[in-house]
Amino acid sequence: MGNKKNKYKDSYYMRMAISLASRGTGNVSPNPKVGAVIVKEDEVVGFGWHRQLGGNHAEVEALAMAQENAKGATVYVNLEPCSHYGKTPPCAPRLVEAGVSRVVISMVDPNEKVNGKGISILEQAGIQVDIGIEREASVWLNRGFIKRVKTGRPWVILKAALTADGNIAMQNGYSKWITNEFSRTSAHLLRAECDAILVGAGTVIKDNPRLDVRDAPGKSPLKVVLDSRYRVPITSKVFDRGRTIIMGSELMFKESSFASYRDRDNSTVEIMFAQSENNGKVDIERVLQLLGDLGVNYLLVEGGAEVFSSFVSRRLFDEISLFINPSFMGKGIGMTRNVNVTSLEDRIGFNVLRVSNLEGDLWIEGVSKCSQDLLRM
Repeated sequence: MGNKKNKYKDSYYMRMAISLASRGTGNVSPNPKVGAVIVKEDEVVGFGWHRQLGGNHAEVEALAMAQENAKGATVYVNLEPCSHYGKTPPCAPRLVEAGVSRVVISMVDPNEKVNGKGISILEQAGIQVDIGIEREASVWLNRGFIKRVKTGRPWVILKAALTADGNIAMQNGYSKWITNEFSRTSAHLLRAECDAILVGAGTVIKDNPRLDVRDAPGKSPLKVVLDSRYRVPITSKVFDRGRTIIMGSELMFKESSFASYRDRDNSTVEIMFAQSENNGKVDIERVLQLLGDLGVNYLLVEGGAEVFSSFVSRRLFDEISLFINPSFMGKGIGMTRNVNVTSLEDRIGFNVLRVSNLEGDLWIEGVSKCSQDLLRM
């Protein structure tokens, strides 16, 4: 009975730490989201979370609140305490210095700079370490960090607004608005949670979007436009505010209107070459590698059809977020119209996580089966 009660308490406080960690969403990349709770004699004496990149880590915030009460206490943290110097000093030695008696860790840090080293520091100091409490929730919270550390690429979320028959726009490209305002607000919340948002040149030319966060709290992500031939007008709204990267072809760059912008100190427009060696078009896998190098943990892909088709056909997506309006368009532009599946067995599937009703629209959230396997490793 005692062990069961202790396990329940550990889960309770770890869920609290995970909830605190989630408050760092959108502000800490490329770092992971981390929360910490310090408990002594069944009372929370300190808590904290990693609030922003370069700021105090969760354990440091919690120790500052607990002060002398940290001695002999139990610390709950959703990710292994760091053991190396980065923008801030390591946390594992700070826990040792504070005299805590036990540290409960939800998951081991996959980063090779840490990966067990923080645990070793704690155990060598005689601190009891327990690992694995609420691990599944912790892994999901930091899925973008985990994928980037393991593969060098961000976690890719496909987001689309479409009709019940799968169209994202009319045949003439017009799409404002397919879904209702509740779907659009939810989509902006999703943008605020991601580090970068990606679209194709066709979407910018037809819709002239800002690609920012307006209908929800949070900062706007880095904007990425796939444009191998530099067709997007320099006057497009996507360049008005914030940083925008055009992923294009080196062969076409010198003759483009963007050539004079690349070296300007005050320009918010950046050019990165990501062309395929075979045909000069943008190579999606190269794009993902470049964004991973920039520290992007979460990439939101918003279309259009050609971009969606590229990610789906090559199985380069991890998560999917579909906002579906209960209507039929008939002849329109399908989300994956360029994906060629020749048999039912070859369909590209995903596992549904949640289905929500947004005042009439349906929001379907799912995850790629391959990505789920990656998170189990």
